[in-house]
Amino acid sequence: MSDLALAQLSMASLYSAMGVLTLAMLAYAAHLAWLLPARSEAKDLKAAQAAHAAERQRELAPVGGGPTAGGEHPAYEVGDASTEAHDEEPLRARKAAGIAGALSILGTLLLTAAVVLRGLEVHRMPLGNMFEFAITGAMFVMLAYTGWSLRRDLRWLGVFITGPVLITLGMAVTVWYVDAAELMPSLKSYWLVIHVTIATIAMALFGIGAAINGLYLWQDRVEGGTTRSFMNRLPAARQLEKLAYGLHVIAFPLWTFTVIAGAIWARQAWGSYWNWDPKEVWSFVIWVVYAAYLHARVTSGWRRQNAAMIALAGFACIIVNYGIVNVFFVGQHSYSGL
Repeated sequence: MSDLALAQLSMASLYSAMGVLTLAMLAYAAHLAWLLPARSEAKDLKAAQAAHAAERQRELAPVGGGPTAGGEHPAYEVGDASTEAHDEEPLRARKAAGIAGALSILGTLLLTAAVVLRGLEVHRMPLGNMFEFAITGAMFVMLAYTGWSLRRDLRWLGVFITGPVLITLGMAVTVWYVDAAELMPSLKSYWLVIHVTIATIAMALFGIGAAINGLYLWQDRVEGGTTRSFMNRLPAARQLEKLAYGLHVIAFPLWTFTVIAGAIWARQAWGSYWNWDPKEVWSFVIWVVYAAYLHARVTSGWRRQNAAMIALAGFACIIVNYGIVNVFFVGQHSYSGL
């Protein structure tokens, strides 16, 4: 198959993936929208039943709180079959979630096909410019999310993952797109596959972690309120914070390896481990910020909300590094192709 045909198939797969992921995002949004009434009603019913059971226990308990004539203390279980029925998701919410999950898998497969076809077109790993890096990074985000979704229920997170992925892909095809071209001589190394691939995976995990940390800070502000809120659809703040922390624990060593591998590659390509290139500096800044987050997270006296803000600052540094430094800063890492 000719390179032109591969390029056409790659773009067709990419646009198809964007269309499918758009439908997935809408289905995830519908799932959250239809989930709220059932959960809110369940919370109200549980509170009412708990208050009613407590009142009955006070009325029927013997004076002084002693045992009953049968020798046992009265016990009343809170909740019944009606409570369980209210805890179940509405049918339309379950259907929307099922459709969203299937569309996410299909969109991920189409996006993976677009990346593979681009690699076949250029006869190398598709990591040589901003367009290729963006679609490959989006692919890793979707692979991580869909793979993780097979192990636990993450339907509530879908809209917050597919949305940013679609924005990234939209930027890739409208702003960052460049035709296939030869790599610069310094990039023709096996370190391209090792260094950039690990960096992309790390940033995919950091991105998912940033989404969850943002939701954690939002949930922490509204948790405990009595009014029905959009955040009633999501897990508790503490659970969100633990999920985000777990992702960062995995991503940080990968980013550490990225910085070290970059220094080794720089020594081979330019004769020095460190050249104070803007990209090198920002990569190290990212490492420092995330190291500060992990340190703050396990330090007594630090509020977890403050630690989460540091993690979000780290992801902001990633955006600056790859969205601004790559494009507008001139240096040895000026590989954007724009």
